[in-house]
Amino acid sequence: MSRVMVDCTWLKEHLDDKDLVLLDAFMLKVVGKEPIEYSEFVTIPGALPFDIESDFCDNQSTQLHALPTPQQFTEQVQRLGINKQTRVVIFDNQGIYSAPRAWWTFKVMGFDNVKVLDGGLPAWIESGYPTSSTYAQVPDRGDFVANYNASKVTDYQTVLAELNNPQQLVVDARGSARFNAEVAEPRPGVRAGRIPNSVNLPFASLMDGSRFKSKQALSQLFSDIGTADSERLVFSCGSGITACILILAAHEIGLSNTILYDGSWAEWGANEALPLGE
Repeated sequence: MSRVMVDCTWLKEHLDDKDLVLLDAFMLKVVGKEPIEYSEFVTIPGALPFDIESDFCDNQSTQLHALPTPQQFTEQVQRLGINKQTRVVIFDNQGIYSAPRAWWTFKVMGFDNVKVLDGGLPAWIESGYPTSSTYAQVPDRGDFVANYNASKVTDYQTVLAELNNPQQLVVDARGSARFNAEVAEPRPGVRAGRIPNSVNLPFASLMDGSRFKSKQALSQLFSDIGTADSERLVFSCGSGITACILILAAHEIGLSNTILYDGSWAEWGANEALPLGE
C-alpha cells in the first residue's frame, strides 16, 4: 500500500469497517486549477463533512486559512466521532486538492493514522462505485485530543531567518506566472513575486488528471528542483492549502522532513517589510 494514500478498491472493501471514519474535505473556492463542477451534491456513502474553511480554520487569526487551534481541532474531530484508535481516510471532490490540507492538519495535531484517497471523488465515480446525495449521520462523540506538533509548521520569522541556510529549501506550489510575478496576485494588497531563494513546483505539474503522477515522475520533479541537497523542505503557496499537495507527494516518495509555511504568500506578499526574490 502507498505510504500516504489508499485507492478506491481498498476503500470499497473497508468502507464498513467499524474503526474507519471517511471525511469529505471540501472547499467552496478552488484556485489554481479548473474546478470540477457537479450539477448536484454527491459524496461517497458513509462520508462526514470536513469543512476546512470554517470548522477547521482559525477564523480569529489575521492569517488567511490559518490552521485551527488545537482546542478547535479537538472539539471538531470529537464531534466527528474520531477516537485515538480511529483510521481516517480523507478525500475531496476535485481529485487531490483540499484533502492533503486536511491530512496535514491531522498530522500537525498529532494524529497519524490518516490517509488520502488517491483520485478522490472523481476516481470513485469513475470506478463505478455507488455514491450518496447526503452525508452520513455523525456517530457517537470521539475522544481524540490534539497534541500540536510545532515542528511541522513554520512562520514568516523563521523562514526569513533561514533564507540563506543551504539546509533549507522553500518550495512554492503556486503556478509559474504568479511565482515569476508575471501576473498580479488574486488577493488585494498582496504584492506579486516570491520568497527569496525559493523554487517553484506548481501543484498542477504533479497531477495526471485527478491523481498524482507515478512515483518515478514525482521523484524526478522533486529532484529537478534540488530537493536531494536540502534537509529542511518548507512548502508555501497562496494561503497554505495547495502547499499541502506537495507535502503529500513528498511523503509518497519518501521525503519526510517537510514543513508547512502556513501564512504562505498571502502573508509574505502583504508584508512590505519582507524581501522579494529576484
